[in-house]
Amino acid sequence: MTEPTTRTASASASEKTLLVLEAALTHSRFTDVVEATGLAKATAHRILATLQERQFILVSSDGQFQPGPKILTLAGRALENIDISSIARPHVERLVALVHCTVHVGVVASDEIVYLVRSDSDKPYQMPSRVGHAIPMHSSGIGKVVLADWSDEELERFVARAGLTARTAHTITTIEGLRAEIADVRAKGYARDREENVPGVVCVAAPIRDHTGTVKYGLSISSIAVEHDEAQMEAMAPHAIATADAISEALGHITH
Repeated sequence: MTEPTTRTASASASEKTLLVLEAALTHSRFTDVVEATGLAKATAHRILATLQERQFILVSSDGQFQPGPKILTLAGRALENIDISSIARPHVERLVALVHCTVHVGVVASDEIVYLVRSDSDKPYQMPSRVGHAIPMHSSGIGKVVLADWSDEELERFVARAGLTARTAHTITTIEGLRAEIADVRAKGYARDREENVPGVVCVAAPIRDHTGTVKYGLSISSIAVEHDEAQMEAMAPHAIATADAISEALGHITH
């Protein structure tokens, strides 16, 4: 018989129920649920029976636990009410105070990136951007981190649909160049915009993942080339990644 752990021995009934629900949604077998929760088999079985009766979980014909209609309905309603701008805003403000640059959060919309959040630093200049403004994917840092999450086949189809229009003299305009750039983004975990979208404007961007792990959003730190050189922008990449990861976690993405 499984002995309760120190953590679960003092847990309240509601805490035990939540432990079992979480375990049943991440483990398919009863023995795994018992091991994950540290509860006695009888206790885990009783709670599982209640969760099944209330349709929070289902049991398949081969005895595996699955999310029930009640939990799926509640999850759907919660996702409908997610406001990425409100969730991201406090993280963005902390990042702006740290790096003293403009920070954007954007979302993929069709074959473009649309800015959802923009927060400026205390610098005397402002970026030529605004919330609601759409920019190309291939010439922007946020666009590149989204493209890096796509398969090679999806990348090819994107180029066929959207093309690779030159925005500046630095824009990548060949499929070979874009493939190499996306490979670099995948390897590093972040993207760069080297005056590719707007002359004189540079950025470093990191991916934001939703609860499914899909990159639908991105975060960028933007500056001007005369103030921050290549090395300085690269040095800000870890801050962009850390903030993007924090927003991803707030959206329900489990990073560990």
